[in-house]
Amino acid sequence: MPAASPDVKIFLKDAATRTDAYLKEYLHALPESPKQLTEAMAYSLLGPGKRIRPALVLLSYHAVGGSDAQVEARAMPPAAAIEMIHCFSLIHDDLPAMDDDDLRRGRPTNHKVYGEALAILAGDALNTLPFHIVASRIADPGLATKLVMELAFATGPEGMIGGQVLDTCHPDEAKKNPLPLGPALLPKLQQIHRMKTGALIRCSCRMGAIAAGANETTLALADTYGRAIGLAFQIVDDILDVTSTEEQMGKKVGKDADKGKLTYPVLVGLDKSREYLAEQVRIADEVSAKLGAKAVMLSQLAHELANRTN
Repeated sequence: MPAASPDVKIFLKDAATRTDAYLKEYLHALPESPKQLTEAMAYSLLGPGKRIRPALVLLSYHAVGGSDAQVEARAMPPAAAIEMIHCFSLIHDDLPAMDDDDLRRGRPTNHKVYGEALAILAGDALNTLPFHIVASRIADPGLATKLVMELAFATGPEGMIGGQVLDTCHPDEAKKNPLPLGPALLPKLQQIHRMKTGALIRCSCRMGAIAAGANETTLALADTYGRAIGLAFQIVDDILDVTSTEEQMGKKVGKDADKGKLTYPVLVGLDKSREYLAEQVRIADEVSAKLGAKAVMLSQLAHELANRTN
């Protein structure tokens, strides 16, 4: 796969800087929030991270013709909101009752620094504040409602949280009588990936397009792109959990196999996993071409994500 041009890397860096500044300003505008809660939220929210989801909001916004003059008013609130939701999911995912991780993004996980109770509450806060950001900072009530609905659906039982349940909470009967591993389990794995990881990535693309005023045809293209790179992102995660190191990833590797989780390498092997990844990147390229010249960085980002090492 070709390497991404410098353009998208510069955009990602700028988007991350812009998102961090926006989130920092927002957190500091909560004077009644207990100090220890704000610190726990900021530890995870403003720590190291790629900020892929807010960047996707901004990229999709520009790709479908969103006004540069309206970025701050229409695209930054949902960009900040989706990063908060993602961060909340990571804090809770790392808890002992979930994946029980000690390391995230090269640092101790939130509950290792602040304790389980405050980590849970920090995650809870980061699951509610995003809706306040969108509702209070989007002047157009109709747009705010659409964005809140997108965010709530992608976060909830038919989205990321539902995917976490499928990935983590296996019924007793399934544990006693597990299905034999192999390609026949791919639909189940794809459902988990589509919900657990893909839902927020797809939501990022949809919210960017909605913020730009996209029509239904254009929104459908953004949706298809989001679905493709959402699955691609998780396939890469599955591959890296097998092939990468803890130092590269900034978190424990090999844990999926240790926990007996379904992954692409487990079901079809590394070579076939890379073929599935290439197919999703091809779909992303096709959608980017249909969206036109302003969407070139969406194609570049798909290749960048497919070639990432952490």
